[in-house]
This record gives sequence, structure tokens and C-alpha cells, in this order.
Amino acid sequence: MRAGEISVRHASRRFVVRARETHTLKELLVALGRTEPQEVWALRDVSLAIAPGESVGLIGRNGSGKSTLLRLIAGIIRPTLGDVATGGRVGSLLELGAGFHPDFTGRENVELNGALQGLSRARIRERFDEIVAFAELEDAIDRPVKTYSSGMTMRLGFAIAAFLEADVLLLDEVFAVGDESFQRKCFGVIASFRERGGTIVFVSHDASAVERLCDRGVYLRDGALAFDGAAHEAITRYRRALAAEGGESANGSGAAGSGEARIASARLVATDGAPRDRFLAGEPFRLEVALTGRVGAPQLHLEIRDASGLLVAEDLVETAGLGWDGSGDGLGLHLDVDEPPLQFGRFELNLALLGAGGKLLDRLPRPVPLLVYPDDESRGLVRLEGTWRPGAKDGAK
Repeated sequence: MRAGEISVRHASRRFVVRARETHTLKELLVALGRTEPQEVWALRDVSLAIAPGESVGLIGRNGSGKSTLLRLIAGIIRPTLGDVATGGRVGSLLELGAGFHPDFTGRENVELNGALQGLSRARIRERFDEIVAFAELEDAIDRPVKTYSSGMTMRLGFAIAAFLEADVLLLDEVFAVGDESFQRKCFGVIASFRERGGTIVFVSHDASAVERLCDRGVYLRDGALAFDGAAHEAITRYRRALAAEGGESANGSGAAGSGEARIASARLVATDGAPRDRFLAGEPFRLEVALTGRVGAPQLHLEIRDASGLLVAEDLVETAGLGWDGSGDGLGLHLDVDEPPLQFGRFELNLALLGAGGKLLDRLPRPVPLLVYPDDESRGLVRLEGTWRPGAKDGAK
């Protein structure tokens, strides 16, 4: 098996659950006959093949088997049925503080975790300063871990998992604890890990985090595999299932226009023409749109919104000046964004076609996702471009 490869073949995992846990022989004898143990199948016949370098997000409701599958991949538990195999060294952050000895110092826990992963003491020392700097624990690394806050423990755990030369990185709700600055650093480290060819399996209830980190999504439902494919599609199916369970419409607010003209397709591409939805801050991209219809020249309305729904940018394009003739042959358009100002975050591009008087002709059923990674330590939603120059002390010209 290649380093970074994961194979899950017809894996099932059963747990035996008792209504009341017994610790002594007396408690066991008293409990006999009163409560029968119950079998709970956390996973049922799940099969996955993850290639080296893939980034896979596991999504689903609580109790769907996500964390159980991660523990099977990590080798912490074994499947009741089936087979699970992982190639290479595995770095995992499955639980806050898992694997830490509370009475050991941060330094001792770094050395212990490195040794458990098979690294030499010399190699651990080479990466030690990098780990401590990322975790921002220079002043606390020689204190016992039991004196750390939850955020400090999370930072150290993530740094150990990410920096100790793993081939596979397993992350379970790693962003549940930590401020925005920590999350940005985590995204940067994970992006570098991906570029080096590392395999990532990530569990989170944060759909935007899954889309930012993962190309592929695995949707688990009641312990079974419900979908395995593109991350955006997996999240869409998950949200539809939640909406259906909640009695809401999964198809949006209503009709998508009169249909007299249509948005046939829309996608983002890089400068080499390859379809992509992830870009570094400042990296140029192109939006390609195909339109059809036999009506007078419509207007193409574009909105860019962030993950919270905030409107970031808007444009209204007259297709008459771009070649629309209404013959039904269709029209291809592209928008070149040579110096995008977006700095960091998950965005959505919403497209609609408007006719005379603002009549809605068509709306793209799903937004085009755009994920932007920071290329430096800058913060904020957009890049601030400009040049500082010396001026008068009193502010006058």
C-alpha cells in the first residue's frame, strides 16, 4: 500500500451499550437480568478508496458514524466486519487533548507524540521550534499541559499532528475551538500539507470549512454511505436531507424565472483554462458563462456574497453590447478578473438573467463556489491596495 493511501472495504462497526455501566462485581451481579445490553451499529458496510494527496470531508448528523470511521482509519479501533487499511504515517487530532499526558510538559508531550509516530529524537528536535512557534506557546511549553487552556491544548495538538511528517492527517472538528487567527493559520498549514501530497480526512459540521479544505465529500447517514463525490454536491445533499427532515422545501423559494432565456452553464477557470474553485488571494481567474434564448437582449446580474450572505460585489451586464442576437444560437461570455481583491474566505457567485422591466428570466440553481486562501499574513475580507508616501505633519498638502 502506498504512503497516504486509505482503503475501507465493507467496514462495519458494532458497539455493545449497557444502560448502566458496572465497575465492580457486586454492581455486575445486581445488574444481571435487569437490563439487557444493546447492540449499536455505528457503521454499516462502508467502502471508500482514498488516493494519496486527496482531501476528503466527512459530513453527516451527529451519530452518523463520522468519528467512528476516523478512528477506524487511525487504527484506534478495529472494524467488527470488513477491512480498513492506511498506508504511511498517520497524524491525528481526533479529540481535544487526546494523547496528551496532563502531568507532562508541552515539550515532553511533543517528544512523546513524535516517538509514538516513529520519529527519532533528533528529527523531533529539528521540528520542535516550528511546532512551538505555530502553537504560540513559547512561554508555556515547559509547563504541565494540565495548566493549559482549551485553546492552548488545541493549538499544540494541531501543531504536533501537522508538523511531525505525517502522510495522512485526520482532523475531527479541529476548528471547534480557536479564534479566527488560529483558524487562518490552520488553513495555511493544511494547504501546505496538501501541496506536499499529504492525504487529509476532515470531519466538521462547518460546511464552509469542508468546502475550503476538501475536494471530495463523503456523506454518512445512519452509519451508511449516502453519497461520495464532489464536496459541494455532498453538502447540498446533506442540506436537502436536513431541510426535508425539518419539513422545509429543499428547492428554494420558488420558480427560477419564466425560462424565456437560460443560463446554460457557469464555471470558474484558472489562467491555464482548467476549471477550479480554489484560488490564492490576488490570483487571477475567469468566470465563463453560457446563455441561450430567443428573446430581446437580457441583462446578466452577478452577485458575489460571502459565507454569511453579505453582498461583497455586484454587476449588471447588458448582453446587447456583447453579441446577443436572440436567434437561439446562444452566447458565451467570460469575465476576466486579473487582480481580484478578495483576501480570504468562502464566497458564492449568484447569476440571474433579467428581461424588460426587471422580469426574472432565469436564475442559476446553485451558486458557483469560490474559495480564496490568503497568500501572506494579511487579514480581512479584501486586499487593501495602495502606496504609502510621506506627507505634511499637519495633514495639509
